Amino acid sequence: MSNMAQLARLLQLASPALPVGAYSYSQGLEAAVEAKIIYDAASAQHWIGDVLTFSVIRMEAPLLLRLCIAWRENDLEAVKRWNELFLASRETAELRAETAQMGYSLKRLTRELGLSEIPLTEVAFPVAYAHAVAQWNLDAQSALVAYVWSWLENQVMAALKAVPLGQTDGQKILLALGAQLDTLAAEAAAMNDDDLGNFAPGLALLSSTHETQYSRLFRS
Repeated sequence: MSNMAQLARLLQLASPALPVGAYSYSQGLEAAVEAKIIYDAASAQHWIGDVLTFSVIRMEAPLLLRLCIAWRENDLEAVKRWNELFLASRETAELRAETAQMGYSLKRLTRELGLSEIPLTEVAFPVAYAHAVAQWNLDAQSALVAYVWSWLENQVMAALKAVPLGQTDGQKILLALGAQLDTLAAEAAAMNDDDLGNFAPGLALLSSTHETQYSRLFRS
């Protein structure tokens, strides 16, 4: 594919129109609003930035890069290993169900778009995403930035609904945190296997609290 065609594929994968249900999850952000940890634009940016830095970039992002390599090399054993690791790294039932549901939806979608079947029963979302990246022969580092941008945009959209915030506040958060993505993606690429970790106890506690939260908009 040409560079423009590859860009179009990346935009398609990162688009909120991708029918995988990402809009229905907040990943603990709604519980942070309920606990009054998030209450305005500054606190929303602080929360989202911390989850990005201490969770997504230290586990999900480097694992995605490894999955892109494994799919390209047709190393199904490595794919299975990373899939199992990521599912096990989800600290709560909600977070695990989220990645499994989104992975299932993307697996089904890519099959209907003509890509090869993913030979796994339960598929984590980054596994299905990396499969599409490999099938379309997209640059892995660019795909990582698109993946993290999609996550970031979804978090901001959740904050707009749950805090609530104005649209301009949301764009300011995207501008500030989006400017860090290139540096953070490079950090993820430089990580060794032993460096992967998902230590975010505040996120885990609030996610588990959200499972029994009475009034809520989101599934996580």
